[in-house]
Amino acid sequence: MKRIIECVPNISEGRDRQKIDAITSVIETVEGVRLLDVDPGKATNRTVITFAGEPVAVCEAAFRLIAKAAGTLDMSTHQGEHPRMGATDVCPLVPISGITMEETAEFARKLGKRVGDELKIPVYLYEYAASEQYRKNLADIRTGEYEALEKKLSDPQWKPDFGPSDFNEHVKQAGATVIGARDFLVAYNVNLNTTSVRKANSVAFDIREKGRVKRKGDPVTGEIVKDGKGEPVWIPGSLRAVKAIGWFIEEYGIAQISINLTNLNTTPLHIAFDECCTKAQERGLRVTGSEIVGLVPLNSMTEAGKYFLKKQNRSAGASENELIKSAILSLGLNDLFPFKPNEKIIEYRLSPMNNKSLITRTVSDFIDEVSSESPAPGGGSAAALLGSLAAALAAMVANLSSQKRGWENRWEEFSGWAEKAQGIKSELLKLVDEDARAFTKVMDAFGLPKNTPEEKTTRDAAIETASVHAAEIPFRVMKYSFDSFAIIKAMAEQGNPNSISDAGVAAKCAGSAVNSAYLNVLINAKGLKDRNKAGKLVSEGGKITEESDKMENEIMDFIIEKLK
Repeated sequence: MKRIIECVPNISEGRDRQKIDAITSVIETVEGVRLLDVDPGKATNRTVITFAGEPVAVCEAAFRLIAKAAGTLDMSTHQGEHPRMGATDVCPLVPISGITMEETAEFARKLGKRVGDELKIPVYLYEYAASEQYRKNLADIRTGEYEALEKKLSDPQWKPDFGPSDFNEHVKQAGATVIGARDFLVAYNVNLNTTSVRKANSVAFDIREKGRVKRKGDPVTGEIVKDGKGEPVWIPGSLRAVKAIGWFIEEYGIAQISINLTNLNTTPLHIAFDECCTKAQERGLRVTGSEIVGLVPLNSMTEAGKYFLKKQNRSAGASENELIKSAILSLGLNDLFPFKPNEKIIEYRLSPMNNKSLITRTVSDFIDEVSSESPAPGGGSAAALLGSLAAALAAMVANLSSQKRGWENRWEEFSGWAEKAQGIKSELLKLVDEDARAFTKVMDAFGLPKNTPEEKTTRDAAIETASVHAAEIPFRVMKYSFDSFAIIKAMAEQGNPNSISDAGVAAKCAGSAVNSAYLNVLINAKGLKDRNKAGKLVSEGGKITEESDKMENEIMDFIIEKLK
C-alpha cells in the first residue's frame, strides 16, 4: 500500500488573500504533493491548510510553507480570536494509509529538527511526537500565546525541542511553531442563537473533556476550589477526546462553540452535535447549525447520516449520497454557507470523480464504452456491475420493507439487511473500475522492453504480478456477489411481498455475476506461471459457482411458487 500522510498547518493569517496565496503556492512546487483545502477565517485571522502525499514529499512541502510564512507574516502585529503563537502556529502530520503513527511521529521529529536548525524558529513537538508527557497537549504548549512567548523561551522547563531559545528579532516576527503527529482531527464549530461568548463558553465547558474549574457558589465568579496540593479542582465535561471554547464570530454575527474532535472513534461528529444541542437547550439556547473547518473523513459523514436516520426510525441502509445528504441536513451544515461534499470530504478530494471513472458516467455512456473497440471495460466490469445491481435491489427491498405499513416495529431488522447490502454494493462498484484498471496493467506489463536478460526478467515479473491481480479481481467479484444471496433470500422470504419479484431479479443478477466473473478467473488464471496460485483460484471459484447455482435455484423456486 502506498504510504500517504496528511499535513494540516494553521497559519496566522486569514484576511489578506494575497499573503495566503503566496504562502500556499509553495506546497505544490513539491512533486507528489496535492493541496486539498485552504480555509481562511476572518475573525480568527487564521487559515487552515490541508495537503497530502508521500511522507518525504509532504515534509518538504511543510518545510517550504513554514519558511514562506515566517518571511511573509509578522507575529508582532497579529490579532485574532484563535489562540496562536507563531506564523505557522501548528503543523501536524496525520497518517492516512500505509504508515503507522510512530513512523509518522518520526517524520514530525525530523521536520521539527530541520525547521529549528535551518530556519532558526523555536519548535515544540506535541501529541505522538512529544518529547515529554507534559508537552503532548497543544493547549498547554500554547498557554499565554504569542504574547507570553518571550517569557516561555527563557523558562528552562519550556526550552524548545529545536531552534533558538532567545526572543531575537527573527523569532519576534516568526514566533514559534508546534509540530507533531496526531490522529485525524476534525475542527468543528457549532452555531448558537446568541451573541454571548459567556453562554457559548458555558456550553463548551459542559461538553469538553477537560470540563471547568470547580468554584464555590457562583460557577463563574465564585472562589476556585483547590485540592490538597493547592491545585484547582476540575469538573470533567461530558465528552471524551473533545476540546472546546466559545467565541463570537463578527462576520456571522453569532457565538459559536469551537470544537476540536481529537478522536472520532471516541466522540464522533454526530454525538458532539447532539450533546451541544442538549447542553444548549438546558441553558435556554438553541443550536442553529454547524460548520466543518477543513476536511472531514467520509466515514464521519456516513455514520452521522445513519445515526440521524435511525433516530427517525428509518432504515440506515441508504446509498452513500443519501447518507451524506442526511448528515448535511441534520447537522445544519448549510446554515452559514453551502456544504460541498466534493470539496470537504477528504476521500473525495484525494480521489476526485472524473471522466476516467466508469461508475461516475451515465448508464448510456458506460454501455457505449463497453461496446467500443477497446477491450476494457469488458466482461469483468460487466460482472461486477451485475453484482452491484443485485445488492442494490436487495437493499431496495429491505428499505421498502422497513417502511411497510404495519411493520413499523421491524424497521431495525430491515435496516440491518439494507446496510449489509449497501456495503456489498459499494465494494462491487469499486471493482467495476478496478477490473478495467487491472487489464490495463497487464497490457502495460506486456509492453515493457525485453531486449536484455535483465529487462526480460523485469518484464516477466511485471506480467505475472499484473496477471495475478487481474485474476484476483473477478474472484473478489464472485465472493461479494455470492455474499448478497443471504440478503436476497431473507428479503424473498421475509420482506415486503409486493417486492418479491425484485428479489427474484436480484437473485438472477447475483447468479449471473458469480458465473460471469468465474469466466474471467479462468482465463486470467490460465496464463499464470504460479500454478499453485492458479489452481487455488480455479478450485475455490468453482466451489463458489456451485453454491451460487444452488442458492439461485432455491430462491427462484420459492419466488415462482409464491407468484403462482
